[in-house]
Amino acid sequence: MQHIIAVVNQKGGVGKTTTTVNVAAQLASAQKPVLIIDLDPQGNATSGLGIDKEAIGNGTYEVLCQEATLHDAVLPTGTPGLFVLPANPNLAGAEVDLVSTERREFQLQMALAHASYAHIFIDCPPSLGLLTINGLTAATSVLIPVQAEYYALEGLGQLLNTIQRVKQTINPPLEVLGVAITMYDKRNSLSQQVLKEVESHFQDKVFKTCIPRNVRLAEAPSFGETIYQHDKWSRGAFAYKNLSKEVAKRLA
Repeated sequence: MQHIIAVVNQKGGVGKTTTTVNVAAQLASAQKPVLIIDLDPQGNATSGLGIDKEAIGNGTYEVLCQEATLHDAVLPTGTPGLFVLPANPNLAGAEVDLVSTERREFQLQMALAHASYAHIFIDCPPSLGLLTINGLTAATSVLIPVQAEYYALEGLGQLLNTIQRVKQTINPPLEVLGVAITMYDKRNSLSQQVLKEVESHFQDKVFKTCIPRNVRLAEAPSFGETIYQHDKWSRGAFAYKNLSKEVAKRLA
């Protein structure tokens, strides 16, 4: 069965793209290819995989607007078995350009109808606009990264309402796969409080692996590398390997 996972949080800077790229890279293999869809106009997943956003011809925008097929636009990455549908600067205009399109919420779902990847990860933008709705409509499950910070739970209620609305009206099979705590510092009492609070809200949906604050994780995208390419012995790499095992187990 193909799994399509939307990685969503309308707050920016929560480790959404880092989680998308590194979990997808860990699950990718020659036998089980994985696709990342960069649905964020900032294009961080694209540049974080070493691809020049400005040099892309066809990307997510062209696929959503039916100007190109998925096959036309997908690119290989430096990780065997990992592919990306990249974001070029055109994606910034997608929300406006799709408004008048018939079945506008279903554009990504239709584009993925014949995709042959074991897992597809959708890196959604930090908003609850039309692009994110496309991601949720196409997805079979949702992964929510939450950073261990003071305002972590702010806006999560709104996000869960949006997921629930999409589930009720457009995409009944949609489920929350899990909540991943990012930027966690076990020496910090605030991090521990946030973890407890998230666990009280989401209970067994919270992954056991917390992603630590880690310099190597933060600098890897600037080299266009996953954490495994950049420093496979770092704490960040070990954490994402463990989180990926949990994700794979839940998907199975």
